Amino acid sequence: MSPIPVPLHLGPHAATSGLDVSGVAAAGDVLFLAPDEGASLLALRRDGAGWGSPEELPLAAAVDLPGRPDDEVDAEGLDVVDGALWVVGSHSAKRKRVRPGTPVDQVGPRLARTSAEKSRRLLARLPLREGPDGPRPVPGAGARLPSGRRGLFGALAADEHLAPFLAIPGKDNGFDVEGLAVLRDRVVLGLRGPVLRGWAVLLGLAVHVEGPELALDAVGKHFVDLDGLGVRDLARDGDDLLVLAGPTMVLDGPARILRLPGAAAGSLPPAITHDEVEVVAELTVGAGCDRPEGLAVLAEGLLVLHDTPAAHRLDDETLTGDLWQASPGS
Repeated sequence: MSPIPVPLHLGPHAATSGLDVSGVAAAGDVLFLAPDEGASLLALRRDGAGWGSPEELPLAAAVDLPGRPDDEVDAEGLDVVDGALWVVGSHSAKRKRVRPGTPVDQVGPRLARTSAEKSRRLLARLPLREGPDGPRPVPGAGARLPSGRRGLFGALAADEHLAPFLAIPGKDNGFDVEGLAVLRDRVVLGLRGPVLRGWAVLLGLAVHVEGPELALDAVGKHFVDLDGLGVRDLARDGDDLLVLAGPTMVLDGPARILRLPGAAAGSLPPAITHDEVEVVAELTVGAGCDRPEGLAVLAEGLLVLHDTPAAHRLDDETLTGDLWQASPGS
């Protein structure tokens, strides 16, 4: 099975998104994208075999964001269900990047610099309303989980598995949320890291809306044997849960789409073994580029978008994704 190229026309927004996409979700003929940088989403409309007519959706217009107004949200996962768009930030700490050409005596000091950014601790539900261009977030109507002790970090502060990783940068196998799927009474978050002795982690959050806030009622942990890979995205597919899996570190693969049969239909078990995970597709990864990062279920198949896309995916203001024609729910 080979993928079909799908063009996404980003127009002038290509310059601000950097043509890197971290999350994607579909609502009929509208595709919501989470660019790798900034604090806005993009909405695209179906345009023949591709998507276009981009519109920027500043998250601050829909919900009160944690951190400062100009801070990066690092949105990673999106889902649309029951008339609402859900969005989650990475929640991860950052380590200073060492760029090419950095003097060797500065490598160590740069690698010692880490920061925990409150703006990344975002989990929000944004009600949608129909408009002439499809569903859009209702201004000021969003609700988000608190970013402090009443939020996810507070709930995990003493957790026996995850607490030691909360301050470790995501790309160092630290705590890093990358996938989101809303399953009946749970919001499921997929962690890129940590991977614990080869087992990836899903978090099942029970939440309810209290005015401008999401109140956290409970957090459940579910371990999944993904052959040592972490979660790069999640998507609902009928009664099944799809996992886009890839390395926790900055590595060139492997990457694959995996299916957890029945995982979207009921309660997730405490652990899902290797034998219970089905491989949908093995994905090609480039050398230092083209790392699969976003997964959406469309009527015609599974759409995969990439971080640091390869040159052949870029054409001025157009980004090309891959459509895998796996039948939904298969």
